[in-house]
Amino acid sequence: SMIYDIKHGTETGLRQFLFPSLRDSYNDLVAAVQADGGADLLVTGELAYAAPLVAEKIGIPWASYVLAPFSFFSAYDPPVLPPYPTLARVQEKLPALGHVVARFARFVTRKWPEPVYSLRRELGLPRGKDPIFDAKHSERLALALYSSVMGSPQPDWPSSAKTTGFAFYDGSGNEGRLEPALASFLDSGPPPLVFTLGSAAVMHAGDFYEQSAEAAERLGQRAVLLVGADDRNLPKRKLPNTICVARYAPYSQIFPRASVLIHQGGIGTTAQALRAGRPMLVMPYSHDQPDNARRVRRLGVAEVLTRSEYKATAATDMIARLLSDNAYPVRAHAVAAKIHSENGTVAACNALEAAAQMR
Repeated sequence: SMIYDIKHGTETGLRQFLFPSLRDSYNDLVAAVQADGGADLLVTGELAYAAPLVAEKIGIPWASYVLAPFSFFSAYDPPVLPPYPTLARVQEKLPALGHVVARFARFVTRKWPEPVYSLRRELGLPRGKDPIFDAKHSERLALALYSSVMGSPQPDWPSSAKTTGFAFYDGSGNEGRLEPALASFLDSGPPPLVFTLGSAAVMHAGDFYEQSAEAAERLGQRAVLLVGADDRNLPKRKLPNTICVARYAPYSQIFPRASVLIHQGGIGTTAQALRAGRPMLVMPYSHDQPDNARRVRRLGVAEVLTRSEYKATAATDMIARLLSDNAYPVRAHAVAAKIHSENGTVAACNALEAAAQMR
């Protein structure tokens, strides 16, 4: 059931990894914000459950951020729940169902944050808001670090929410340059398909790269496989010279030179793909990825295959559609223009400076 799936996913992470370290996180964070004369502003992500306690106890101004619309868990724009992707389609036809799902999620998780409530009591603080859904958002400033094309403000977003646009990150490797062999491959022919699994899913690739290479060959397309550092991701057979295998490439450098982007739907990868203005095939794994996939498909710039559906035959058919229908790149270019008009980093910095000066 849904309860079983949730308990073996999110609850496991909270109870086994995050909440047991809550007291240490609180003490470390207090020390950090009080060092060197004290910080002006505390800025934290949604999994830093100690942050609201620190801000409240010692009185430091505090701002929060989320990276994807999923994190607001809006009943008006309900997210795709990883165990139940089809539920989102039902919710689109029955909007009131989003409120039912939101209430159900709060009911299922009602006992999970007891370690947070316990520490609050020890610190002499009131019980406060639900840490999983509400308290993680600062009432001073809650940054939505993504483009408005992914999701617009909803009535149940925190009143402090501010959508900034994406703050892009390419990694620190290779100083943002393409490896010579990869650059030479890109220069030697038409734009290739680019297959990648981002920074996390790439550690559990399964047969993604084998199936992807076969799909590229069936289509007669040049392709780049970004396989990461794990040797198990390397294709087991000899590939034709029309397929280039690379460990890593800065997305800002390679995505604009692709024909179609095939990826897992992580928010960082999705952001770079949208900025590049290229059609996508998304194969989401978990967390926010199914929700991100639904949103880019809703924009008309992507198609989606579930992980179990991702086989060479199905991928071939989907990619062929993305290559042959010019409506996909037209829409992708329009979305990219909107994203290029935003500057998430500057907007976020301006908002944080203003938040630090609020009284």
